[in-house]
Amino acid sequence: MEYHILPVTPFAQNCTLWICPQSRAAVVIDPGGEAARIRSLLEEKQARPETILLTHGHLDHVGAAAELAAQLDVPIHGPHPEDAFLLKALPQQAELFGFPPAQAFTPERWLTEGDVIRFGQQRVEVLHCPGHTPGHVVFFHREAGLAQVGDVLFKGSIGRTDFPRGNHGQLLASIREKLLPLGEAVRFIPGHGPMSTFGDEAAHNPFLVQ
Repeated sequence: MEYHILPVTPFAQNCTLWICPQSRAAVVIDPGGEAARIRSLLEEKQARPETILLTHGHLDHVGAAAELAAQLDVPIHGPHPEDAFLLKALPQQAELFGFPPAQAFTPERWLTEGDVIRFGQQRVEVLHCPGHTPGHVVFFHREAGLAQVGDVLFKGSIGRTDFPRGNHGQLLASIREKLLPLGEAVRFIPGHGPMSTFGDEAAHNPFLVQ
């Protein structure tokens, strides 16, 4: 499975394309902003977008989702319905952080634990990993050993829990009980910053090492 990372917005949020190499069908994960750059990358990679996937409802991950969905004529799937309050507050989030205006929206499909996303010949599993937000989900491509974890886990750090309805204990439980058991060799793309593996974080991340 092919992937390409495009940092967008002033927060350098990792918008990511996952592309089926056989069919060029693609999903766009967390289009936080800069829709024109995302469309350009899709064209450059000769990818055929089928769905927009969202890990959670924070503005820097979803700010361009509605705009891009309309431009590409594709549906939005995710996050978990517990993040509906964040999607409803997108206009206020945009004003607060000085972002371009963002419209509230409801995804065509909410995602929950155990859901499966398919595009081309690819199969992606959905894990509900609350803590950073109550409705945060993670996308896992088992065959490729690759996860898109949003703001749950970072190289050397973990997601913030001081936002509305964040929960530090839930976040650590999500990491330890759902992500790390996927395997030490699994690589992950975080919402910001460089990639890592679950094994490296289990061994060296100061928030996880006891």
